Amino acid sequence: MPRTADETREHILTVAHDLFYWHGIRATGVDRVASAAGVATPTLYRAFGAKDDLVAAYLERADRLYREWFDEAASAGGDDPRARVLAVFDALTEQVQPEHCRGCPFLMALAEYPDEESGPHRNAVAMKAWVRTRFGELAAATGAADPDLLADRLALVMEGVYASVQALGVDGPARHARALAEALLDAA
Repeated sequence: MPRTADETREHILTVAHDLFYWHGIRATGVDRVASAAGVATPTLYRAFGAKDDLVAAYLERADRLYREWFDEAASAGGDDPRARVLAVFDALTEQVQPEHCRGCPFLMALAEYPDEESGPHRNAVAMKAWVRTRFGELAAATGAADPDLLADRLALVMEGVYASVQALGVDGPARHARALAEALLDAA
């Protein structure tokens, strides 16, 4: 049975995610995405218009999935705000294992789309701002004297994990992320 237009679009996005994430956005052409998705290139263009539109949709989908991951991770900490923050870092440790992670797709998009007016760049910036805001909400709930400062520091630790695992692996500096988050919470 043929897919609906919405199912085709979602299927293309799933395939595009794997290719863009593991092989790079600019290095992956539209024809490669179409071929891997088992659709004709014109079908892909009907669904997305242009490659930048496909990339923007990929990042919107990744954004939605990441927000779900983050909120689910935080909720694993229960009602204790401190435990909620630490639960995010516990989940992050699992997320950045090499079989799952090549780094942060949003940081990769920012590197590949430096033009601040491009859709992919704006989508990646919006995600990073959301993470910072969520850490701000969690930090405020802990009763931190300066929740904005704590949020900035927690966001920086998270970014450092994504950046360092690419070069130094999970046994490098990233292995200290939770302990650093604990120290930041203690100091706040």
